Amino acid sequence: MAIDVPSVTAIQTLQNLLGNDIYRTPVLRCATIEDRMGGDTRVYAKMEFLQRTGTFKARGALAVIKSLTAAQLEAGVTAVSAGNHAIATAYAATVAQTSAKVVMISSANPMRIEACRSYGAEIVMVNDVHDAFSVAEQIEKEEGRFFVHPFDGPVIATGTGTIGLEICEQCDDIDTVIIPVGGGGLIGGMANAIRQLRSDIEIIGVEPVGADSMHRSYAAGEARSIDKVRTIADSLGAPFASPYSFALCRQNVDRLVMVDDDQLRASMGFLFQSLKIAVEPACAASTAALLGPLRDELTGRKIVLTLCGSNIDWETFAGQATFETDDVS
Repeated sequence: MAIDVPSVTAIQTLQNLLGNDIYRTPVLRCATIEDRMGGDTRVYAKMEFLQRTGTFKARGALAVIKSLTAAQLEAGVTAVSAGNHAIATAYAATVAQTSAKVVMISSANPMRIEACRSYGAEIVMVNDVHDAFSVAEQIEKEEGRFFVHPFDGPVIATGTGTIGLEICEQCDDIDTVIIPVGGGGLIGGMANAIRQLRSDIEIIGVEPVGADSMHRSYAAGEARSIDKVRTIADSLGAPFASPYSFALCRQNVDRLVMVDDDQLRASMGFLFQSLKIAVEPACAASTAALLGPLRDELTGRKIVLTLCGSNIDWETFAGQATFETDDVS
């Protein structure tokens, strides 16, 4: 499949355009994870959960909304989300002084719903993620709102590509980047940027067992979907891999691994105990992969973990995370 691949120049141009509307999130060395790995392993974390709106999603949403015409901005935007993309779209709409009407899943964390409302968005609740896309399509047709896709398309990939660009600017001596996978928008954009800038870096994607649409797509050789999301990592619960994101991943991602909910829970607890951060399950996926299925083979490597989001309330976090001192693998 021939696709429009964002160039490094386009990503740099967007980085400048976004300006203070996003943060240049820090990359920090993680000694406690290095101690767990052993063997002179060096581990860094891209702290993207410190981004505006609490996740990486602000980058893609802003990239899309800043590309709209005056007429499109006048009509407003719509989006589909379990929470994070809705918050980001609402935030981006505020920045662009337009309106947002977003479709959210009824199981979304209440804190995320309130965060979305705090940016002035109108919220439509539905019971199922598949239904959500149909409702958003109806809003798009009836109200003329522009649909801000949660993970697909070259503009989204340019937005998430700014994270890959920043990592390459912030880290000279690395050989591996581990990135969570939902619909493929985050890893597709990051991998595209990193591959153009540093072809020697291995790029590894991590999916939860209960939302493995990208694994299924790789096996089939084309974009595939899942019937239902079955993981606590709802932020990675895309119902399908789109053809564009799938093609971008196949072109740039070296391999995929999976982690289960127990590994996600343990890594949430480990990150809280070791780094004193409370993050959502999706954010813990890269750590779960490193300390789980990738541990032995990546010992001694120089690794960047992508920590992608922190939109979780304490009650939910405490109910999901497990706090064990033993190995999380």
